[in-house]
Amino acid sequence: MVMGVKQFEKLFRLAAGLDIDKSDLRRLDDFINEKLHDLLLMAQRIAKMNGRDVITEADVPLTRGLQESIHAFREMDEQLSVKDILEHLTKLPPLDLAIGADVEKMLPDLAGGMTVSLAKIFKVLDPDMKNPQTEHWERVEEIYRILV
Repeated sequence: MVMGVKQFEKLFRLAAGLDIDKSDLRRLDDFINEKLHDLLLMAQRIAKMNGRDVITEADVPLTRGLQESIHAFREMDEQLSVKDILEHLTKLPPLDLAIGADVEKMLPDLAGGMTVSLAKIFKVLDPDMKNPQTEHWERVEEIYRILV
């Protein structure tokens, strides 16, 4: 798991006032892994276009919204494990290029920022939402598929 149940619950509560339960953790874990992999695939493309054989921080395409969510995550003073994130990424198709140390270092902030943005999107979909259901997860995942 990228993060523990208590940490996941806390992030969603702080970011959007949502109550999450243990059953949502697997869904979040899969979502974060898939989206991190998508970002790294795009970063790999940029690195290759610039003639590099290692993905650097400058290659990772960060939108303004994701940067703001990363900042919000940092303000929550939570820590995620680089080791756990990298372990989960190895379960996905491999990248053609190596991930630079600077990118490895930013993975926890990326995962945390994605978690914060995910919680906020739930609230945008339904401001009165207290606990996301399957249909809400499916909508948010579709929004991310379109944007990221």
